[in-house]
Amino acid sequence: MAPRANWKGFLKIDEVVCPIALYAAASTSERIALHVLNRETGHRVRRQFVDEDTGKPVASEDQVKGYERAPGDYVVLEPDEIASAVPESDKTLAVQAFIRCDQVDDVYFDRPYYLGPGDPAARETYALVREGLRARNVVAIARTVLFRRMRTVLVRAHGEGLIAATLNFDYEVRSAAEAFKDISPVKIEKEMLDLARHIIATKRGQFDPKTFDDRYERALEEVVRAKLEGRLPPAREPAPASNVIDLMDALRRSAGAEANRTAATPARPKSAEGKRAAKAKKTAPAKNTTRTGKTAARSGRKKAS
Repeated sequence: MAPRANWKGFLKIDEVVCPIALYAAASTSERIALHVLNRETGHRVRRQFVDEDTGKPVASEDQVKGYERAPGDYVVLEPDEIASAVPESDKTLAVQAFIRCDQVDDVYFDRPYYLGPGDPAARETYALVREGLRARNVVAIARTVLFRRMRTVLVRAHGEGLIAATLNFDYEVRSAAEAFKDISPVKIEKEMLDLARHIIATKRGQFDPKTFDDRYERALEEVVRAKLEGRLPPAREPAPASNVIDLMDALRRSAGAEANRTAATPARPKSAEGKRAAKAKKTAPAKNTTRTGKTAARSGRKKAS
């Protein structure tokens, strides 16, 4: 069954309009859900808003939002006043500009979505937009109202479809200069840098999300399974102690360990001819000037005859 769209509207590039549907690309629905229970009764516990001074429950009709202008002093905002700040939505994802794919810093990426055609009749226009982005190697920057807020959205081609990612606003992203201001300059010795480059080169690989597992989710699943089966959960293995004192020594040991792993990995023939040569070498009798056992005995009988 096709996923349910989170939002439907129109992608607009000047006079080109394409009906679109937005689908969440990431979800936590597959995670194990734990509820808060009353230990004595086993019943679920519900949250309730209470007055922090009186401790008495507050009914939903008596709950309002407020902005704290000073400790304990709030400006009350009524629901209709808050609603007046929500921008009107015309369900249009209007493209503002096309930019290079690498022009947006990853720190601005917020949440990913799949962007599909809104109806079968839109497939031709949808494909035109997708192939246009791919041919020019650009992404589209668009704006629309999503979930009660005006959002900036980055749209890029991906396989047979489009991926949209909402972007954080500039005021939401902390300054990198502020975050790293206490990091003082360090001069790295050439030998250390060479060792680091060697380690990185030997551990180069490809990103495959299937190779990364959620250790907490897996361990929690095993705990739940053990409880359901009436057995003790598996004992937790202690994490290996990390006691690195000398950085150069650690780099040398890492480079040596990687070299040993590489040497222990058997080389694979790269061609059919190489495979046949390896097989022939494996099955051929070993050349040895010193014969022992049955081989020496057979040789002796031949000479005697």
